Amino acid sequence: MSWKYRANATLEGLTGYTLTRAGRQRAAGPPKPPPPPRPAPETQRLPGDAVRGPVDPAHDRLLREPVFLLSSVRSGSTLLRVILNSHSQVHSPIETHFRRMTVGFTTEPVRQAMQLLGHTHSDVEHLVWDRLLHRELRRSGKPILVEKTPSNVFVWQRLRTCWPDARFVFLLRHPMSIVQSWHEADPAKRPMTEAVPRTLAYMTYLQEARTHLEGHTLRYEELVADPEGTLRPLCAFLGVEWEPGMLQYGDKDHGAFEKGVGDWRDKIKSGTVVAGRPLPPADELPAELREIAGLWGYC
Repeated sequence: MSWKYRANATLEGLTGYTLTRAGRQRAAGPPKPPPPPRPAPETQRLPGDAVRGPVDPAHDRLLREPVFLLSSVRSGSTLLRVILNSHSQVHSPIETHFRRMTVGFTTEPVRQAMQLLGHTHSDVEHLVWDRLLHRELRRSGKPILVEKTPSNVFVWQRLRTCWPDARFVFLLRHPMSIVQSWHEADPAKRPMTEAVPRTLAYMTYLQEARTHLEGHTLRYEELVADPEGTLRPLCAFLGVEWEPGMLQYGDKDHGAFEKGVGDWRDKIKSGTVVAGRPLPPADELPAELREIAGLWGYC
């Protein structure tokens, strides 16, 4: 037994401590970076998420044959909405932005349960979307829903997948008129340098939807110039009779005219169809808009 061991044993017995040789102090290195934050549970998608149609059509959807009005921003979609909402058989609410609603599976047990029940994350979102719009329609007491949120053009494929029996209405307007209207709605925050690319994105997806979906197309310019002549074919497409009172939309309640859920300017608040602006000259059409203008028959 070494003297060091005997000394430590004696010291420990008397004091509870032992002696050790101090080691060399290691040079301090750079601090380790913190681990990346884990995504919030409500933002985590189930693995293998797939966007698919109703697995059990008889029970997965309450809403039957919904109608989606697809258009670019600043195309007169709010005007068309309130005209349709004035029909006794058609309910067209404010922009619901339902596609932005998602669901959060915040614990491992609920994620496990959804997978064992055979639901993808998108399946559950579709159930929420369908329930929201169905409730909105039932509260109106009318049989036909027409939903119009311009950003729906970016998810037209998912709309068709979610509701395989959906119907589509396409609203066109001269591309340069769209650009000018978008800019004029807030000139300080919407400079013309941004107006073309921002609105062209909507127009591009709208044209893609028109290429792949069956539906009814109408033009804003024809709607304001000849409302009855333009709306009669649309009513036929929806399966309802033309009602002259549709044009006096100011006589009915259509919800709030507020920025974010539709047009909010004075023209739409007038309560009647107002003439549109003159079409811009061909030489004012930016090069970026010429292709879409040609596809839509404006040049």
